[in-house]
Amino acid sequence: MSLIPEKGTIYVVDDDEAVRDSLQWLLEGKGYRVRCFDSAETFLSRYDPREVACMFVDIRMDGMSGLDLQDRLIERKSPLPVVFITGHGDVPMAVETMKKGALDFIQKPFREEDLETLVEKMLDRARAAFAEHQQASTRESLLGKLTNREAQVLERIVAGRLNKQIADDLNISIKTVEAHRANIMEKLNANTVADLLKVALSSNAPKS
Repeated sequence: MSLIPEKGTIYVVDDDEAVRDSLQWLLEGKGYRVRCFDSAETFLSRYDPREVACMFVDIRMDGMSGLDLQDRLIERKSPLPVVFITGHGDVPMAVETMKKGALDFIQKPFREEDLETLVEKMLDRARAAFAEHQQASTRESLLGKLTNREAQVLERIVAGRLNKQIADDLNISIKTVEAHRANIMEKLNANTVADLLKVALSSNAPKS
């Protein structure tokens, strides 16, 4: 059964045209959507982190290597599942990439049956990772709406401080604390303190 495009995209990043064509032919033949890039630099210039996708990338390329590309994606906190394409001599290097979060590596030439199993695993991981990434982005966006003072109040609410204690900590009135608390609840779309804690504790809440 073919996959519809909404189920995800497979990126192929390799400076060897024959490898790109081979992977594209094999994967499109199975009904997947494939986008090919001849360099890591080209991929990064066009990569949309909002797209549910996974990537095959050659470990050795002219210019930016696959290893460098992995580091760039890690820096961006990208949820993109990555599988490296390797030659026989690159296996120790490929193992190192897995320690840094790569999902797997495949050696040339590719076995068609292994490829399809791996793609399904990658897309399953992608859907879960992108959903989690989206939730985290939403939480960070909500927390970003808080003023510095509201962030200070939130930190103390999370620590279990009472309104009077928060007022003493920040040298403000209890009524001001209550006003900040109400604003925080509204900005974080929280109806209860439990809702508030879910948002704050599942993210890197701002600290004073």
